[in-house]
Amino acid sequence: MDMRRLVGRNVRRIRLEKGLTQEAFAERSGFSQQYLSSLERGTRNPTVVTLFELASALGVSHVALVEPDGEVQAAKPMRRGGRRNRR
Repeated sequence: MDMRRLVGRNVRRIRLEKGLTQEAFAERSGFSQQYLSSLERGTRNPTVVTLFELASALGVSHVALVEPDGEVQAAKPMRRGGRRNRR
Protein backbone atom coordinates (compact mmCIF):
# COMPACT_ATOMS: atom_id res chain seq x y z
CA MET A 1 0.00 0.00 0.00
CA ASP A 2 1.42 3.37 -1.01
CA MET A 3 0.52 5.61 1.91
CA ARG A 4 1.49 8.79 0.04
CA ARG A 5 -1.05 8.05 -2.68
CA LEU A 6 -3.68 6.99 -0.16
CA VAL A 7 -3.30 10.22 1.82
CA GLY A 8 -3.38 12.22 -1.41
CA ARG A 9 -6.61 10.57 -2.58
CA ASN A 10 -8.23 11.09 0.82
CA VAL A 11 -7.20 14.75 1.01
CA ARG A 12 -8.53 15.42 -2.49
CA ARG A 13 -11.79 13.54 -1.90
CA ILE A 14 -12.50 15.33 1.39
CA ARG A 15 -11.48 18.73 -0.02
CA LEU A 16 -13.90 18.26 -2.92
CA GLU A 17 -16.66 17.04 -0.59
CA LYS A 18 -16.21 20.29 1.36
CA GLY A 19 -16.44 22.28 -1.88
CA LEU A 20 -12.94 23.72 -1.56
CA THR A 21 -10.57 24.57 -4.37
CA GLN A 22 -6.88 23.93 -3.80
CA GLU A 23 -6.42 27.69 -3.51
CA ALA A 24 -9.12 28.03 -0.85
CA PHE A 25 -7.73 25.01 1.00
CA ALA A 26 -4.25 26.55 0.82
CA GLU A 27 -5.52 29.74 2.46
CA ARG A 28 -7.36 27.79 5.13
CA SER A 29 -4.52 25.39 5.90
CA GLY A 30 -1.50 27.69 5.55
CA PHE A 31 0.20 25.35 3.07
CA SER A 32 0.99 26.48 -0.46
CA GLN A 33 -1.22 25.43 -3.35
CA GLN A 34 1.85 23.81 -4.94
CA TYR A 35 2.46 21.69 -1.82
CA LEU A 36 -1.18 20.61 -1.70
CA SER A 37 -1.13 19.72 -5.39
CA SER A 38 1.96 17.54 -4.86
CA LEU A 39 0.38 15.98 -1.80
CA GLU A 40 -2.80 15.10 -3.70
CA ARG A 41 -0.73 13.52 -6.48
CA GLY A 42 0.99 11.32 -3.89
CA THR A 43 4.46 12.75 -4.39
CA ARG A 44 4.82 14.25 -0.89
CA ASN A 45 5.42 12.41 2.34
CA PRO A 46 3.64 14.49 5.00
CA THR A 47 4.65 14.36 8.64
CA VAL A 48 2.24 13.42 11.40
CA VAL A 49 2.04 17.10 12.37
CA THR A 50 1.21 18.06 8.77
CA LEU A 51 -1.54 15.42 8.64
CA PHE A 52 -3.02 16.81 11.83
CA GLU A 53 -2.94 20.39 10.48
CA LEU A 54 -4.47 19.36 7.14
CA ALA A 55 -7.21 17.41 8.90
CA SER A 56 -7.96 20.37 11.16
CA ALA A 57 -8.24 22.66 8.13
CA LEU A 58 -10.65 20.19 6.52
CA GLY A 59 -12.67 19.76 9.71
CA VAL A 60 -12.08 16.01 9.93
CA SER A 61 -10.13 13.63 12.14
CA HIS A 62 -6.53 13.00 11.17
CA VAL A 63 -7.49 9.33 10.94
CA ALA A 64 -9.73 10.14 7.95
CA LEU A 65 -6.62 11.00 5.94
CA VAL A 66 -5.06 7.55 6.36
CA GLU A 67 -8.14 5.32 6.22
CA PRO A 68 -8.24 2.85 3.33
CA ASP A 69 -10.51 4.15 0.58
CA GLY A 70 -11.34 1.01 -1.39
CA GLU A 71 -8.87 1.90 -4.15
CA VAL A 72 -5.97 0.36 -2.29
CA GLN A 73 -4.61 -2.59 -4.21
CA ALA A 74 -3.47 -5.70 -2.48
CA ALA A 75 0.24 -5.79 -1.83
CA LYS A 76 2.20 -7.81 -4.35
CA PRO A 77 4.04 -10.82 -2.92
CA MET A 78 7.74 -10.18 -2.40
CA ARG A 79 10.33 -12.19 -4.28
CA ARG A 80 13.19 -13.84 -2.49
CA GLY A 81 15.78 -11.69 -4.20
CA GLY A 82 16.28 -13.95 -7.20
CA ARG A 83 18.54 -16.39 -5.36
CA ARG A 84 18.87 -19.88 -6.70
CA ASN A 85 18.44 -22.83 -4.42
CA ARG A 86 21.68 -24.80 -4.12
CA ARG A 87 21.41 -28.55 -4.36
